[in-house]
Amino acid sequence: MTTIASSSTVTKPLVSAFRPLQEALAPYADLMVRAAAGLFLMPHGAQKLFGLFGGYGVAATGQFFESKLGLPAHMALIAGLIEFFGGLALATGFATRIAAGFVTGMMAVAVLTVHLHNGFFWTDLGYEYPLLWGILSFSYVIRGGGRKSIDALIGWEI
Repeated sequence: MTTIASSSTVTKPLVSAFRPLQEALAPYADLMVRAAAGLFLMPHGAQKLFGLFGGYGVAATGQFFESKLGLPAHMALIAGLIEFFGGLALATGFATRIAAGFVTGMMAVAVLTVHLHNGFFWTDLGYEYPLLWGILSFSYVIRGGGRKSIDALIGWEI
């Protein structure tokens, strides 16, 4: 016997008792991932910009970028702005493709200039983590914010 999928994108769950939960949450899956991605980026920006969450603020982070990473000090401000406000834009789905493009670019710079020489694993300060963020954000460059976003609410591209 074959199961024909309905117009819903929900497939048959492994445990049929989970079907109502799966059907109820499926429309929110994209929103959950996009919001989590944005909200997880924001504290990194808050560390760089405001010295919150154990961060050092723009000046000290800029000194670290210059002395330890060989990057210009102003890159700390740029990275902080992208992480904080780009994260906020991703979380809310506002100007999603633009914000995600900035995050993708920043992560590409992080991978190529800071982490690549450390190998793959994040535990050795490798490129695993920023590459994952870059791929995740690039998916939103391609797809946009989705149906449950401010972009969709105001009629911008989805």
